[in-house]
Amino acid sequence: MADTWTDGILLKIVNVVVYFFFLGSNIYTVAGPSSPYGSGRETYITPAPWAFAIWSLIHLLLLGTVVYQFTANGKRVIVDGVGWRLPLLAVLNSIYINTWATGHYIVAFIFALLVSSSVTHIYYVVKKHHEPNSAGDELFVHLPFSLYHGWTTVLVVLTAFEAFGTNRLAHPAGVWTKVFVFLALFFLEATAATYAFSSPEGDLPASVAIAWSLWAIYAHQTSSQFVHWSALAFAILALVWVLKAFFGTSRKLWGGRGTIMDEERAPLVGNGQ
Repeated sequence: MADTWTDGILLKIVNVVVYFFFLGSNIYTVAGPSSPYGSGRETYITPAPWAFAIWSLIHLLLLGTVVYQFTANGKRVIVDGVGWRLPLLAVLNSIYINTWATGHYIVAFIFALLVSSSVTHIYYVVKKHHEPNSAGDELFVHLPFSLYHGWTTVLVVLTAFEAFGTNRLAHPAGVWTKVFVFLALFFLEATAATYAFSSPEGDLPASVAIAWSLWAIYAHQTSSQFVHWSALAFAILALVWVLKAFFGTSRKLWGGRGTIMDEERAPLVGNGQ
């Protein structure tokens, strides 16, 4: 018996409700009177405020996700595959956003780890057990969670420095600050490389999320030349991995088209015998 839109209706409704709760938290954080995106604690790895625009793209794609779950393919992946992990992620993310916005950075760091763990679990389920079978799967399942996974990696690093790092506006960068910043930038760039080599085609969206953040760090960190130029070097390297994933994804798309064209031509060859 074919699935109907009412199958798994409880989880579908919960996904819709928590999506708007999740989105509402971020909208208030961005538009509210004390947005941390432009006025939070400044560290030596704080990116330019435009880095956080990636939230808007993730929200838009996840809106498509909660609509897509009402289709047969969407239900198979989102309801049957991801399941209750998505509402859990939304709740954890909302707590993280609000603790971060109110300046409770140590608590926010703990929830950043929980959010990252939750996203990682969903990412694993989607990538390992639900190969995309349609454009909807690519656009509303694989794309948002790839971006989300890369972005939460960045958030864990940023929040760690906000919780335990040096305040850039109050103290100059000492030797240990520079060492930890360099290691953090190296970690982000290496993670972008890992995404690029995670499969034959690579994970382009996740690599883009990290490269985008590294360029934003380079643009914002002008008070320390060491941090500024280190961020530029790692941003350029991350861009190399983005290009690697881009060409890998392009080969996959063109290869898929070639396979389809070969299948369309095959009957004609048979008819000629």
